[in-house]
Amino acid sequence: MNFPTLNFQLPPALEARKPPEARGLARDGVRLLVSYRHNDVIVHATFRDLPQFLNAGDLLVVNDSATLPAALNAKRDEGSEFILHLSTQKEDNVWTAEPREASVFEGEEVALPNGGRAEFLKPHRGSSRLWKVKLRLPDPPHDYLYRWGKPIKYPYIAGDWPIDMYQNIYARRPGSAEMASAGRAFTLPIIEALKAKGVSLSAITLHTGVASLEQPEAPYEEWFEVSAVTAEAVNAHRSNGRVIAVGTTVVRALESAVTESGEVQAKQGWTDLVITPERGVSAASSLITGFHEPKASHFGILEAFAGHR
Repeated sequence: MNFPTLNFQLPPALEARKPPEARGLARDGVRLLVSYRHNDVIVHATFRDLPQFLNAGDLLVVNDSATLPAALNAKRDEGSEFILHLSTQKEDNVWTAEPREASVFEGEEVALPNGGRAEFLKPHRGSSRLWKVKLRLPDPPHDYLYRWGKPIKYPYIAGDWPIDMYQNIYARRPGSAEMASAGRAFTLPIIEALKAKGVSLSAITLHTGVASLEQPEAPYEEWFEVSAVTAEAVNAHRSNGRVIAVGTTVVRALESAVTESGEVQAKQGWTDLVITPERGVSAASSLITGFHEPKASHFGILEAFAGHR
């Protein structure tokens, strides 16, 4: 999906090429821009200042999905190699995957580390880069990835970083191809300070797929779960506080669980929901998000909250 009105130039010098810890910052020492919709006031702060912007009775909703080391070396029978990004596990042995900078054909098989094999079944519907892939692995998929995979990274990232650099501190359910990075700056002291102030915390799970940096595409289906406890908390806080979604993945999960009456219900399964400014959002009142590439579909969600400036 292309959002031409949300196109802009991103100077390379402003790209975050290394984790903040490698740049001499604490995890919660990154910059925080706070925008108030009702009066257009903007405040520049750091993320560790977050508690001062939230109130007793507010609810933070986070995504507890953990990032998998989902990048694998793939080798063709004739010897050439490329990187295979596993995105979404559809069945026990079938995944949606992206062969990076490589052309493949239906029925082609490639070798993976330690005797693994991947067969490209057919292109994913509506995508020019994703394929349905059948894996034959010597171990269960997650065990295999933790041993042989690496975190997915793109050319703007300098260096190789361990999987811990791609995990939120509250992550507990492995399944994401890429980090739900809006929550990366949270630390235990921040969470403790929020709880002491009377801010509640709930979680959803949404396993994120791979991004489409070079060819913007509509978000495709991802697996999510909104528990009964989280649904109840969201509905309760909407009437007497704010519901703050930590990341666009949380927004997608909550909106996928909204009923016709406007309540959030317990729900799990696959969502292909695309949130646009025209559709709007109803479950959350505020959003904590990271920065995104030009034309990214995430800006549709951001504009649904903040309008177009």
